[in-house]
Amino acid sequence: MRLARIAHPDGVAFVSIDGDGDDAQVLEIADHPFGQPTYTGRRWPLADVRLLAPILPSKVIAVGRNYAAHAQEFGNEVPGEPMIFLKPSTSVIGPNAAIKLPPASARVDFEGELAVVIGQPVKNVPAARAGQAILGYTVANDVSARDLQKSDGQWGRAKGFDTFCPLGPWIETALDPSDLAIRSEVDGEVRQDARTSALVHKVPALVEFVSAVMTLLPGDVILTGTPEGVGPITEGQQVSITVEGIGTLTNPVQSA
Repeated sequence: MRLARIAHPDGVAFVSIDGDGDDAQVLEIADHPFGQPTYTGRRWPLADVRLLAPILPSKVIAVGRNYAAHAQEFGNEVPGEPMIFLKPSTSVIGPNAAIKLPPASARVDFEGELAVVIGQPVKNVPAARAGQAILGYTVANDVSARDLQKSDGQWGRAKGFDTFCPLGPWIETALDPSDLAIRSEVDGEVRQDARTSALVHKVPALVEFVSAVMTLLPGDVILTGTPEGVGPITEGQQVSITVEGIGTLTNPVQSA
C-alpha cells in the first residue's frame, strides 16, 4: 500500500493511492494511516491534489557514515555502532517544496537516503521484531550545510535548518529494504548510484539501536544513511532522489 498526505480542495488528509500513472486515484483516510485504515469514501485523481510530506514526525533520527564508501570519501572511518543525530520536525518538507539555502552557509549538500517510518510506539525492540514496528518506507534528502558541519564539530545546526529534510513522495508499506537501488540526480545528472545492501548497519539493527536510546512514536522517521557521491547544490538547481520500489522525491533549490 502507498500512503500519502495531500492538500485537496477542502483541506489536508491522509490517503492511500490506487492505480498508477494518469489513472491514479487517492482515497481519503478518515483519521490516521496507522493500523487498518478507515476510508471516508471520498477520492480524487492524484493529478488534482498536491502531495505533502507523507508524515509529520515528532522526531527524525538520522544515521551518519552508514555506507563505507561515503565515509571514505570524506576521510572518515565507519563507526562500530550506528552514529545517530537528530533533525528537527521543522526541517521536514514534501515533494516539490523548495530547499532553502541559508545565508549562514557557503556549501549545502544533498544526501539521498532510504527512510524508515515507524508505525507504533516502541522501546527496546529487538532487531528480530523490528519489522512489526515499521509502517513503511519513503525517500529522504538529508540536506547538510557541509561547511557548518565541519566548523561546528557537532551537526545540530548543519543538519537542522528549515527545509533540510525533504520526505516523499509517499510511504510504501510492502517493501523489503535489504537490497534496493538508490539514485540521486541534480538537474538530471546522476550523482549517487548505489544499493541499500551496502548499508553497514541494516534496517532492523538500526531500529533496535535507536529504540534502545529513545522511545519511537508512530510517524517518527529514521534516515538510514547516504551512499557516496554527495555534493553541493546551488540556487536554481533541482534534486531528484529515487529509491527502487517507492518512487522519486524531487525538490527545487532556492536561496532563503
